[in-house]
Amino acid sequence: MTFKEQIDKERIPRHVAVIMDGNGRWAKSKGEDRIFGHQNGVDSVDQVSEAAGEIGVKYLTLYAFSTENWNRPEAEVDALMGLLVDAIKNNVRKMMKNNVRLLVIGDINRLPQMTREKLQDAMSETGQNTGLNLVLALSYSSRWEILNATKKIAQSVKEGKIQIEDIDETLFSDNLTTVGIPDPDLLIRTSGELRISNFLMWQLSYSELYFTDICWPEFKKEPFFEAIVDYQKRERRFGKTSEQIVK
Repeated sequence: MTFKEQIDKERIPRHVAVIMDGNGRWAKSKGEDRIFGHQNGVDSVDQVSEAAGEIGVKYLTLYAFSTENWNRPEAEVDALMGLLVDAIKNNVRKMMKNNVRLLVIGDINRLPQMTREKLQDAMSETGQNTGLNLVLALSYSSRWEILNATKKIAQSVKEGKIQIEDIDETLFSDNLTTVGIPDPDLLIRTSGELRISNFLMWQLSYSELYFTDICWPEFKKEPFFEAIVDYQKRERRFGKTSEQIVK
């Protein structure tokens, strides 16, 4: 029986987040340069997005480029931006066919103008789709996001729009870039690293974490379905006891 056949369709996670790690190491293991790994990782994005849509996941967030990634060699950053533009152009038609809506979170003002324009065009074109919401985290870091939200709230207090007593978890969440997006039920990280790397730290408070040694270029549909099966074996208590959950 395949992992997909084992999935309980009544217990599909609403939101799955993925740290797509291991492109460079995978390429190096094959005697290739890092960009070769990123190029092959594009197919994994396609397959995992299709897999999520097939089983009814509503939100899939992919950690595509962190604020720390700007510190990588200029040639690699330029190549990644080029890959992103090409991937957007090549996949808009498929997103329309599969009823996928594209969203972006992060400090996108740091992205090259052409990249921003292609992203905006794709988001506008897919904006009315009602299937999978594909969220790309670009030029994103959780510390940047939390600091940015704090500054926005502080400015609102300064301007008298809100009182300090009004600040609660809901208000704080409403000032994050993920406003309107439910917190992830499941975080997947590929390539064997066991950390969240400054990704959705506020939103991951009660997420289930799944780590696999498979590098991203080899993480296709069946490994994704395996992660979903593993997730469905867990008991999500949110601070309660098992007995309370059963009741």
